Amino acid sequence: MTTVLPPTLARLVAPRVPLASCIRGYMLRSTLDVPLTAGQRLNRFPATPLCSITWMIVGSGELVGSGAVARQGDAIFSGPHTQPFTTRNPGPVHTLTVLFLADALHALTGLDMAAQLDTMAAAHDVLGDEWRAISAAVMAAPHDDARIRIVEDWLEPRWHAARGGTAPDAWRPARDWVQALAVRAAATGAGRSARMAERRVRAWAGHPLRTLRRLARVEESMLAAREEHQAGNMSLSDVALRSGYSDQAHLSREARELTGNSPRELIRLVQTDESYWPYRIWW
Repeated sequence: MTTVLPPTLARLVAPRVPLASCIRGYMLRSTLDVPLTAGQRLNRFPATPLCSITWMIVGSGELVGSGAVARQGDAIFSGPHTQPFTTRNPGPVHTLTVLFLADALHALTGLDMAAQLDTMAAAHDVLGDEWRAISAAVMAAPHDDARIRIVEDWLEPRWHAARGGTAPDAWRPARDWVQALAVRAAATGAGRSARMAERRVRAWAGHPLRTLRRLARVEESMLAAREEHQAGNMSLSDVALRSGYSDQAHLSREARELTGNSPRELIRLVQTDESYWPYRIWW
């Protein structure tokens, strides 16, 4: 029997081209005027190499298991995460989340991303008062398109300056981003040993290089599995081997560690469980 999910808004929006090497995308979420159960008001996220800022335009939320609360009008910074995590909304919400490549946000702010692993805090406490002003403008905007335009108009000249005026990179898959990060870390600065390169990667992106490669490989594998599932010919053993895993069990163990579910379970839950909406729009 086909599961009918509630008619909530969950949408991924791509950034403008000059910001494609800085912003991975925008997640729009609205449950306004949609009756949901308590379970459907959960939001499940995977471990991630990305940083984010979420604006609570309407409603509130909390990080399950921590007691941390985001109230209406707050802007919440989230660092890269080493494990899957869940948030809960007690009532209807409307949120806008901007997803940053961690090394880009490091270039913009100077933050040591290793210190931001698994953190959530008020955005202005982490990023400074300059970001408080842009948050106020985002909250005052009349609709999501205007909010995204405000963010991009503010960020584009700052990102141009942070990357030294070089031509912007195009959007790239996660695996290619990780490889470019590793090459840049090895070629930067006076110390070019493997240990120094690893320190740079962690300062720029939070995670060690090995974890970044695992995260990219799981994302690549789940995208391939979803496409094959939609085509009606999914073979997880073939997906695993093409992605560089030793076998299907290796893929399943890694996916479970980084998402909380095996690939087959995750595909089922994305189709049947409203709380997996972030996976549905991303993977």
